[in-house]
Amino acid sequence: MTITKAINSLAVLTVGILVLAACDDGGTIPEPPIRAIKPFYVSELAGGQVRNFNGTVAASGTSTLSFSIGGTIKSITVNAGDRVTNGQALATLDEAPYKLDVDAARSQLNAAKATLATQKTELKRQKDLYDRGWVAKVVYDQALLSFESSKEDLNYKQSKLSSAERDLTNTTLKAPYDGIIANRTAEPFAEISAGNPLFEINAKGALEVIISVPNTIVSRFTIGQPVKINSDQIARCGCQGRITEIGSVATAANAVTVKATLENPPANLIPGVSMNVFVALSDTENIDGYLLPLNAIAASTGEGTGYVFIFDEGSGSVKRVEIRGRAGRDNMVQVIEGVKAGDIVAAAGVSFLRDGQKVKLMGQLPK
Repeated sequence: MTITKAINSLAVLTVGILVLAACDDGGTIPEPPIRAIKPFYVSELAGGQVRNFNGTVAASGTSTLSFSIGGTIKSITVNAGDRVTNGQALATLDEAPYKLDVDAARSQLNAAKATLATQKTELKRQKDLYDRGWVAKVVYDQALLSFESSKEDLNYKQSKLSSAERDLTNTTLKAPYDGIIANRTAEPFAEISAGNPLFEINAKGALEVIISVPNTIVSRFTIGQPVKINSDQIARCGCQGRITEIGSVATAANAVTVKATLENPPANLIPGVSMNVFVALSDTENIDGYLLPLNAIAASTGEGTGYVFIFDEGSGSVKRVEIRGRAGRDNMVQVIEGVKAGDIVAAAGVSFLRDGQKVKLMGQLPK
């Protein structure tokens, strides 16, 4: 009996058993449990020279936050690790001294307005007298000079009030963008000076991986070069990235720092996690497909063809995709058509899967 006939007979027997079970249970077939699949993240190129580097995740957008004025810290509303949104209040200073400054500046402005009104009236009176020839020109000039001086004083007092109001507004420190508080260095009731750091904030979603590359091969790296990134510590982390920065100075270990920005990283990936970064060197030619484990591929009728099940995170299901490939190495198959970097492929038990079947990744709750 051929393998195909054996599989068909097994399928018929399975359907018969399910029908009998349905009859015994009042005609209702229970929903099968959601199968957990072992994921394989497509990343390793099949051809050319691919180097694997150990890297560490870091936030590509990091800012140190501080008050632009000094004073006593009144409150701090966030801790390290908290997620914050753009404009959210993070800490406040005691605003009482700054309210007094605003009140004083406003009083000075009102006094300047009154002085200007008086000088304006006096200038008009002196002009009328001068036009009639009853006062000397020097008297009129003095009145004009006093009026112009009052105008300048009014502008200065207006600026002083604006500055005092700005300082009062700055007693509240706000998040400049959506992100995560990476570090907090102050406590309430402490006296601080302008510019003293209070927080370090990492921009939301902006992550990069930092690797050290031997200076003998760093010339084969290029800005914008795609890389494949994954981690055994983070589920669903078969990521893609691009090199965005190449250092120009070697460290004591003759290594150069290279940074790669992640594209659409998973939400549970945070700075500090170790990653594997696969880089195809820039002079590599004839890169042809990707390496997949033999267990992830089910045979098809055509020569050199088969199919895999690709996991779709949006629907929580697998899609049956035909692939074309040839022999690889180390129990791996060189797939030249049907998959792309970043795909999540079922790495085992493919004979028990069907197109559109709901599944979950091992260690994860189903959607």
